[in-house]
Amino acid sequence: MTPRIGAEEEFHVLDVESGQLVPRAGEVLARIDRPGFTSELKQTVVESNSGVHGTLDGLYEDLAAARRRLDAAATTLGLAVVAAGTVPLAHVRSLDVTADPRYRRMADDYRLVADEQLICSAQIHVDVPDRDTAVRAMCLVSPWLPPLLALSASSPFWLGADTGYASWRTMLWQRWPTAGPAGCYADAAEYEAALAELIRSGVISDAGMVYHDIRPSAHQRTLELRICDACPRVETVVLVAGLFRALVRDACECLERRDHPGYGGRHDWHDWLRAATWRAARSGLEGHLVDPVARCAAPAPVVLRGMVGRLRPALEASGDWDTVRGLLEEALRGGSAAHRLRQAAQRADLLAAIDLLVAETRGEQAARRAVIHPPCATTAGNTGRAGPPYVGGPPAPSVSA
Repeated sequence: MTPRIGAEEEFHVLDVESGQLVPRAGEVLARIDRPGFTSELKQTVVESNSGVHGTLDGLYEDLAAARRRLDAAATTLGLAVVAAGTVPLAHVRSLDVTADPRYRRMADDYRLVADEQLICSAQIHVDVPDRDTAVRAMCLVSPWLPPLLALSASSPFWLGADTGYASWRTMLWQRWPTAGPAGCYADAAEYEAALAELIRSGVISDAGMVYHDIRPSAHQRTLELRICDACPRVETVVLVAGLFRALVRDACECLERRDHPGYGGRHDWHDWLRAATWRAARSGLEGHLVDPVARCAAPAPVVLRGMVGRLRPALEASGDWDTVRGLLEEALRGGSAAHRLRQAAQRADLLAAIDLLVAETRGEQAARRAVIHPPCATTAGNTGRAGPPYVGGPPAPSVSA
């Protein structure tokens, strides 16, 4: 039976005129029929939760509909919601924590790490037979997660500046004590014992604070992908979901056959995977990734096409082969969201990049302000709105096939 899939998407809340991140998530949520939508640690973020789907088409329609509902609610307030790892314009404040005892405790415990949690992700759930399988499959899937991060990379800007990274969200996220690659465990009991030990240490307060790149869900019989940036284009979320389902399906079948390579037991596994994740966060689709099989550098298109080819049997078994192959080629032609945002900022300013985020989150093909405010100047004073000019690094290289 084809494993079912679902997604959680996080969205930044922006003021339309200034492009600034604003702590008004509660106002947006108040205008939506709440089931399927919720708040997060920071009042600058709203989250949507999809239903459970057997097909990528069903997931796409669900996610697109949720975005339309959020956009309609935000627009009535002079706001916009955008899906991206970070947004170009924001202020770090300690007061914007959602009024929830757990979130308030996190803000007190982690201070600046929590204050700077101005980031959004896309999370994918895939059905698994049981928790033992989820824990064992987690180890087999983990080496293939950095290429998924590269596909989703959408956070080149932080507090008005170009970071030089495709996913600066990853760098911010990895400061949490349990973020990063997951370990390898023999079964669910060993995994649960490790979680209990972390909680006893006092470093985290509950199992929900295990922020590994992949983890068995605490509440559902699923394996959960957590490494990805939020994606401006819903098609990217669907592409990642299709690839992740294929990875999980392939891993489960390997476990059933007792025919798996077993990345566990190698003392360098964790360090190598952290390095591969850093490479993906730095380069996105516009540079090299670390090939999960050869463990050497290779152009991102080569790694991703090789990954899709390896997963073809699993993709065909789920009916996803044509969709995933087509979406991948489209993604490689267009480049990462980080690359598109840099291009928009280099042509005009950061406000143009923000408009591109708004447009892509809505499913539009072109940024609105490209028509309203032609890119005839590079300073914020000539845009008609408050905000800094683009502060950038060198242009990102083109995608090479």
